[in-house]
This record gives sequence, structure tokens and C-alpha cells, in this order.
Amino acid sequence: MNSIAYFEIQSSNLEREANFYRTVFGWKITKDDSMPIKYYRIETDGIQGALLERPADVVPMSGTNAFTCSIEVVNFDETAKIILSNGGIVAVPKMPIPGRCWEGYFLDPDQNAFGIFEVNENAK
Repeated sequence: MNSIAYFEIQSSNLEREANFYRTVFGWKITKDDSMPIKYYRIETDGIQGALLERPADVVPMSGTNAFTCSIEVVNFDETAKIILSNGGIVAVPKMPIPGRCWEGYFLDPDQNAFGIFEVNENAK
């Protein structure tokens, strides 16, 4: 109980974001026509989630009114290269969380913020 069990990413271009997250993280993303809105189910190796149609216009670089999720990756630098080559941009550059990990934040092609981190107890 009291753990995050599901996440949703809003998008103004669902197919673009589906392709972005499939390519960057290898997530399985499938359209769910049973929903009353445009909705794509996301299957990861951990928590499950969805992409749904954004109900309002995007206001770039204005912060967020939602949780920002961070994804644990095997190699921060390699994942960052994939993110950038698929239309993502750096929001907060790679930084050490001393004794824990390397972490950084990005924006996907629809300006959604997300983090990635590589566990590394030697990060300083």
C-alpha cells in the first residue's frame, strides 16, 4: 500500500509520444479502444501506465502540476543519447546524487518532464 502503482502521461500527439517511449525505454505501448478517450496502455518491466490525450494546451517550461517520474536505467549516458536523438531535450543536466546515483531530467517531444537515473554508489 501507499506505493505508486500506475502512471499516466498526457500528450497532444499520442502516436509521437508512444514512439518516443517505445524507442527510448523499450516499453510496450498499445492503443486501448475500449476507453471513452484516446488512451494507450503502457507495459514496463515494473509499474504500468498509460498515455492519454492532453485536455489543455501545453505551456512550455512552466513547470508541472503532476508527479515527475524517474526511470532507473542501466547506463545514463547511453540512454541520454537515445532521448536526445529522438526529440527529447535536457531539462536538468546529469548530476550526482552523492553515494546513490547519477540523475538528470529531460522533456519529451510534448514538453513532459521525466527523470532518468543510474545507480552508482560512487557518484560525487
